[in-house]
Amino acid sequence: MHAKIFMLKAGCIMALLLASVFDGSCQDTKKQKDSIQAAQIRTMVEEQRYFFIAQSTTPSRGGLRQLTGGYNVRVTKDTLVSDLPYFGRAYTASYGSTDGGIKFTSVDFGYKAEPRKKGGWNITINPKEINTCREMNLLVYEDGTASLNVSSNDKQPISFKGIITATIK
Repeated sequence: MHAKIFMLKAGCIMALLLASVFDGSCQDTKKQKDSIQAAQIRTMVEEQRYFFIAQSTTPSRGGLRQLTGGYNVRVTKDTLVSDLPYFGRAYTASYGSTDGGIKFTSVDFGYKAEPRKKGGWNITINPKEINTCREMNLLVYEDGTASLNVSSNDKQPISFKGIITATIK
């Protein structure tokens, strides 16, 4: 009887030890994966080579809207390409324009990336030759999620949530 109890206790202890070892290794693997992902995101931000893929938007007036694929901002050292939708109030309209989105290509823009205290980056982009977009503020987290706020000279501000990626999906 004592031998059965001892074996049962030994089996329980062994199971607990194995569970803690596997749980620890899973946590270590997740930390390593998160660390690698954060390094990849940091490289993309520092080298100015990434896409912001918009997944949802929140206009100044109105609620959250989920977006279908295809809306993005491409950032490289020499070119900024924006292909985003716009929902909200425009103060002026371009003559003959049928597209109310935030769509432009800029080769003259300011780019400033500052690390955040709690991880991630605050990025400010100022297109200089584009009259319709005054400033883009991009908040990038180490896990690749991001939020983008766009200020315009002729439209109400709008914000987007999405992800940062090296290639367009």
